[in-house]
Order: sequence, then C-alpha cells, then structure tokens
Amino acid sequence: MLEGLFERLLGRSKGNAPSSAPAGAPRHLVFAEQPAVIYAIGDIHGCLDLLRQLETEIVADAEQFTGDRWIVVLGDFVDRGPSSAALVDHLAAPAPKGFRRLLLKGNHEAMMLDFLDRPRPGAGWLASGGRETLLSYGVPFEALAAARGARALRRLVESYVPDEHVALIASLPSLIETPRHLLVHAGLRLGVPTNAQVDADLLWYRDDFEETYSLLGKTVVHGHQVRDEPLVSEFRVGLDTGACLGRRLSAARLTPEGGVKLLGAERRSFAVDLS
Repeated sequence: MLEGLFERLLGRSKGNAPSSAPAGAPRHLVFAEQPAVIYAIGDIHGCLDLLRQLETEIVADAEQFTGDRWIVVLGDFVDRGPSSAALVDHLAAPAPKGFRRLLLKGNHEAMMLDFLDRPRPGAGWLASGGRETLLSYGVPFEALAAARGARALRRLVESYVPDEHVALIASLPSLIETPRHLLVHAGLRLGVPTNAQVDADLLWYRDDFEETYSLLGKTVVHGHQVRDEPLVSEFRVGLDTGACLGRRLSAARLTPEGGVKLLGAERRSFAVDLS
C-alpha cells in the first residue's frame, strides 16, 4: 500500500529553504526565518472537540500579531481518542484564515503507517490506540475481530482508510527547525547534530525531563511525555498533558523574543501567561 509512497512525498512540502532528504531518511524542515508567532499544540490523540475549542482560542489570541502565523501540531494526533478519522480530515483541510498549519509525525503516526504497510492481527499498534482509530474510520468491530489473517485484514483496512489520509501521514516531517526553536514530537539526542537526528529518537525519545537542551542553543518544543501541567523552562517546552486521558489539550504561543504563553482546552479553557 505504501510502496514508493515515501519516495514520492519526501521533500514535497514547500517552506523557505526546507532541507532535502533521501528516500527513507528522516525528513526535517529547516526555515531560515522566524514567523511572527508559532502556536505549538501537544498530543491530540483523536480529540477533535478539544482541538476545535483550542483553535478558536488561538485565532482570538493571534489577532494582536501581524506577519506569518503558524499552527504546529507536534504529532500523535491519531489513536486512543474517539475521532481520529475526522481529525485527520480536519487537519487536511485549510488552516484557519491567516494561518499556516504544519504537522509533525509522532510515534503513533509511525506505528499506523507500519501497520498499514504490513497489517497483522497481533500488531502492537492495535493495542496502543490503533483499534480505536480503525473504528473511527467505520471499520466494523465484528469484522476487525474476525479478521484472522494478514490478507483479510489488509482488504478490510484498505476498504475504509482513504488513500489521501495515508498520503498525508506519510508526508509528515519529523523535525521543524527555525532560528529560535526546534519543534519535534519526542525529543533530541544530545551530542548529535540536528541534521543527523534520527526518527528513533525524534519520535520515541524519553529523557524523564533530565536534559536541559541548553547545548543546542534553541528551545526544544515537544509532546510525547504526559505531564499534569505543561513544562516551560529556558530551553524546553513540553506540551503533552493527556488530552486522550480526559485531561487537557495544551498549546504554547511562541514568539521570536522567546516569550511563551500557554493556552489549552478541556471542559473549560485556561491560559497562563509566562512571557
């Protein structure tokens, strides 16, 4: 299903000076200029209702800014929550007026792509939220449970998951770099040049928040590791606050001067100004 897809899609996104990557390599987007404001959003995990609420808050907050305004989704927008299919539809549609939306690959998108390439009943992705994702695409629960072999499972999944969604997820970069920020799903490995970072770290790395990232000289903005509250320090912003666990969906407003303002959506909105 995915044969040749990465080769066709790698390097297709247009930015100001994105880096190129050979087929199969981690895909990094490097921008020479800093936008006027970035709104980075943590792990959504199929919670479309919270994303819609948060985008409303972001649009209102951004009225004070002129110039380029970005919304960056830090990966893991599929799995676990109830609305992954509808959420991918939403992210594939135009961004709110006046914004550019950039999507990063998370480990859950990587697991989904691996499963779609090689469907198998015992795949770990199914137990990690993938089953909920397939149900959100309309795959009948009974049919999913009854699909015993890889061939039957492939036919079932391909009849429900749109090729356009697969292509979108396959095209995602694993790192976005600006003069001020490094935006990534999980984290970076210290001592490794940015252009040599690999997806095994960018999508999966867990450091228990011990790394300061000060040696990188830029603020690392990531999700992946669930916390009760967003983490904001001089060189790190962590934004996974467990939206799919019934908690909040968190975002950070990032400005070229280094200011950080937290925004979020849950059953009520919250905003903490740390700038």
